[in-house]
Amino acid sequence: DTLTYVQYKGSVVDYDSKNPLVFAAIAVNGTNIVTISNSEGEFLLKVPKNIADAKVTVSYMGYKTRLLNLSEFKPEKNRIELTIQRIKLGEVIVPRYNTEYLMRDVMNKRNLNYFRDPMLMTAFYRETIKKRRTYVSLSEAVVEILKQPYFGSKADYAQIYKGRKSTDYSKLDTLAFKLQGGPYTNLMLDIMRNPDMIFTEDMFGNYMFTLNSVTKVGDRSNYVVGFKQRPYINLSLYSGELYIDTESLALTSATFNLNIVDKEEAGQMFIKKKPIGCKVIPTQASYHVDYREKDGRWYFGYSRGQVTFKVVWNKKLFNTIYESTLEMLVTDWEKINENPINPADRLKPTVIMADQIAGFGDPEFWGEYNVIEPEKPIETAIKKIQKSLEKKK
Repeated sequence: DTLTYVQYKGSVVDYDSKNPLVFAAIAVNGTNIVTISNSEGEFLLKVPKNIADAKVTVSYMGYKTRLLNLSEFKPEKNRIELTIQRIKLGEVIVPRYNTEYLMRDVMNKRNLNYFRDPMLMTAFYRETIKKRRTYVSLSEAVVEILKQPYFGSKADYAQIYKGRKSTDYSKLDTLAFKLQGGPYTNLMLDIMRNPDMIFTEDMFGNYMFTLNSVTKVGDRSNYVVGFKQRPYINLSLYSGELYIDTESLALTSATFNLNIVDKEEAGQMFIKKKPIGCKVIPTQASYHVDYREKDGRWYFGYSRGQVTFKVVWNKKLFNTIYESTLEMLVTDWEKINENPINPADRLKPTVIMADQIAGFGDPEFWGEYNVIEPEKPIETAIKKIQKSLEKKK
């Protein structure tokens, strides 16, 4: 109902270069409402009309945070420019001890830094499959997530509130390429809740850690810690950068890649089933996760995974390249005392989202829910889908 909310579109860019800032956070102060800019720096923010006089915080890694009045925003073409934040050496105490010990402290302080109560989160989920440069599958959903405390054995659960999809199997080269796991894959990227993905106690020795720099995330100083597997470790492990709050030692963000040392081993990690006469070889796997802070506690805010595959058929001359991307953004959340998700409505961890939701239709489909603004190629794909639907009517 557009009578209950106002929406604002715009972009976040670097003040000097005017280049887009990817995954910048746009948050409405005094609420849990948040969105992010897409890979083209564009954002869409929906705000209830009863808080139209609120303030908005725009933040990006390594840049000065901006505080804006919502009343300054226009419905379209808002351009928010951020400037790089310079850090004086005297502002931050650089740890003198081994960086591996710093990472051990980060893991040991999880009980102090991350929330301890069950949360009901509203999130936007999108998954895409590209064959070379063409989108052949697109699924989107607003999901509700029961996010358990960061300590304990209870599992996170998700249910679909609303979703839409389109798959053009005629372009999939006779290969029914489907993604399994849906939102649960994104939840697994919460490495503070699932440290066994990278940093279990017995895995620390497989990595080398370096303190690369100090930067700002919002108004908080962060250590930038690089990590990579030791050269003699013959396993497919990870490398990347971790952003660690200098005061609390909370992990605030992480960007990392899987080192595909053994392609056959990596294939077993990703491929559930493939046809006879076909080799599916992962060539790249990259991940990103962000956390947000409120009242001294951090919580999962956004994650993205992108994997590229090379498909080789025995009797075909040329290879085909596929790229799959899954991203999920938490747009609102609240503490709860009891489980609001009916067990019968829970998605299974093995869910294939494209099999669960209906086709595209109304362009105002999402209503008041905050979603990630689609990139231009995705937007073009959506318009083609809608035109195709109109012709069939």
